[in-house]
Amino acid sequence: MDGNVLLAFGLTLLAGLATGIGSALAFFTSRTNTKFLAWALGFSAGVMIYVSMIEIFVKAKDALVLEHGDKTGYWLTVIGFFAGIVVIAAIDKFIPSSGNPHETKTVEEFHKEPERDEYAKLRKMGIFTALAIAIHNFPEGIATFASALQDPNLGIAIAAAVAIHNIPEGIAVAVPLYFATGNRKKAFQWSFLSGLSEPVGALVAWVILMPYLTDTMFGMIFAGVAGIMVFISLDELLPAAQKYDQTHMAIYGVVSGMAVMALSLLLLV
Repeated sequence: MDGNVLLAFGLTLLAGLATGIGSALAFFTSRTNTKFLAWALGFSAGVMIYVSMIEIFVKAKDALVLEHGDKTGYWLTVIGFFAGIVVIAAIDKFIPSSGNPHETKTVEEFHKEPERDEYAKLRKMGIFTALAIAIHNFPEGIATFASALQDPNLGIAIAAAVAIHNIPEGIAVAVPLYFATGNRKKAFQWSFLSGLSEPVGALVAWVILMPYLTDTMFGMIFAGVAGIMVFISLDELLPAAQKYDQTHMAIYGVVSGMAVMALSLLLLV
């Protein structure tokens, strides 16, 4: 179990710090590769949707049915699934759109000088963005950690999907923070460190939930994780890909992500 805990923490940390890749792209490139980014976002969504509905939801249901019987167990699984959706949707609802790190940004915006009257707004946005990242990434950290703890192979796939999803988030963070501070190094540091809220979420899950991890608790957490990842895919990843004007590439990415996830699960049977 100790080895699994360390692996789960490590995967969650790597997934969270992928925000730094996004900010680095803003520094070292002048154009956004929209086709690749749309495909990558779709791939991440495909992995999340497939593994949530085919693997995580089923594991949650099996645990709850074993503990509470067929009917009650199934009801609890569905309740947990939609509870996860409600939690992540509420977080999105109460974060101002101007400070929401999931609002799509491009590398080009990093090199575009803002209007004179925009500087004050961007300075204020800096603090909202930092808070928004911490709130958004916290449940993602719990999801990655819980999945990796239960099944390391499953955790690797989810961590990879979350990492891909965090790359454009890093761009969204770096752009306003750079103009808010006027300091490229500080914008990179904030963007990089913002991902630390994911391993913090993992730490909270370990400290608070682990001592009480019964079959019922595990089943409800896993059902909630499935709901969170499906919502992220449908509400954030796919719409973001559409904003890059590469709808077909996004769908190709979704299918590719599902196929790779399906193949990896088959090979692990």
